Amino acid sequence: MLVLAHISDLHLDGSARATERAERVRDRLWELPGHVDALLVTGDIADHGTEPEYEEAARILGLNAGDAPFPVLTCPGNHDSRTPYRKALLGRPGDEGPVNSVQVFDDGAVLMCDSSVPGSDDGELDQETYDWIEATLDELDGGLPALLAFHHPPVVLHHPLPDSCPLRHPGRLAGLLARRPEIAGLITGHAHTPAATSFAGRPLVVGPGVTWTLRLPWEGEQIADREAPPGLAFHVLDDSGRLTSHFRVVP
Repeated sequence: MLVLAHISDLHLDGSARATERAERVRDRLWELPGHVDALLVTGDIADHGTEPEYEEAARILGLNAGDAPFPVLTCPGNHDSRTPYRKALLGRPGDEGPVNSVQVFDDGAVLMCDSSVPGSDDGELDQETYDWIEATLDELDGGLPALLAFHHPPVVLHHPLPDSCPLRHPGRLAGLLARRPEIAGLITGHAHTPAATSFAGRPLVVGPGVTWTLRLPWEGEQIADREAPPGLAFHVLDDSGRLTSHFRVVP
């Protein structure tokens, strides 16, 4: 089986608060006594999309020294900026095209997809990204179950904040899923609240936020609960292709 840790929405901004919360979650993950295959980070890594913010993220996530105990897989969110993301986080030449990557394991593949839209809080998987998903799945030739990970959920989450900047054109994503039975599930962030639902007949899991937790309308008028502890998730893709998710907080 494939075991994935998942964090989202670090919003690193140079403040001591953001750094401490991200390092607290990092320390919990780095100290796990059992095996985890990879860490997914589903966007809004930086708060303003600046190179210093990504330099800090690279340090916290062990990307510079290569001292993370497992692969760290990332994709951008609406607060991220593609050129400094590539340069300072990934150590690659700057480019404004979508940031997509794949990691193949013995028991499954994870496609990290860029749903960011430069200059907008909305999300969209553009033509280049859809072409890349199709080509990547073609190369895998249906031999492994695959998970798609990106920032913006393609469903209504029943809160006006995340629902105001959704993934555009979800019907196109549904069409992809209809053509691709090897896609076992979708993993997203963006909403700052752990949530589990389905989309086009596949599991859809929304990871909790590291920086703050969204209060739902029936929990009070305050939108951001900044006192709630950071959250993380563990996703298990088993040999039958079933995706199971567990949520934790880090006091």
